[in-house]
Amino acid sequence: MGLGRLGCLVALVGLVLGVLPGEGFAAKDSPMSSSGLPVPRYVSLKSDHVNVRSGPTKDNDVAWVYTRSGLPVEITAEFENWRRVRDSEGAEGWVYHSLLSGRRTAVITMKRKDDLASLYENADEASAIVARLQVGVIAQVKKCVSGWCHVAGSGFDGWIEQQRLWGVYADEKVE
Repeated sequence: MGLGRLGCLVALVGLVLGVLPGEGFAAKDSPMSSSGLPVPRYVSLKSDHVNVRSGPTKDNDVAWVYTRSGLPVEITAEFENWRRVRDSEGAEGWVYHSLLSGRRTAVITMKRKDDLASLYENADEASAIVARLQVGVIAQVKKCVSGWCHVAGSGFDGWIEQQRLWGVYADEKVE
């Protein structure tokens, strides 16, 4: 086996085992991937039927199926046309790239499952509350600045504290 093939094999083993340079970095600090985009980064599911596999080929078993279009996932690795993704519950697996969208979405999170997240008219806790959202609600992320995100969804549109969202990094600016 030549050095080139050995190097490719080592890189593939590293991807499958999760040993990657830059893992755990915020998107702004991340090295570029083979797609030319930073890893890690957030994306969303394009379809309401997305097979998640145990490895980056169609020969790998389907571990589970996502059935929620728009669900945000974090890309943690790339191998050719496959993306290793992690969801808000920490589950990881491999998804074919065409089943993912660059459209930014986020899931509402709170410390306690029964708490509601306040959605404000402006990026200010002193502004009027326009809605209260349950944990698990998916919102389209329109913009994030200075610790606040403008989000919208079915029946709501307003500003929420960035820390209440899974699908954007803590200090990330989204335009």
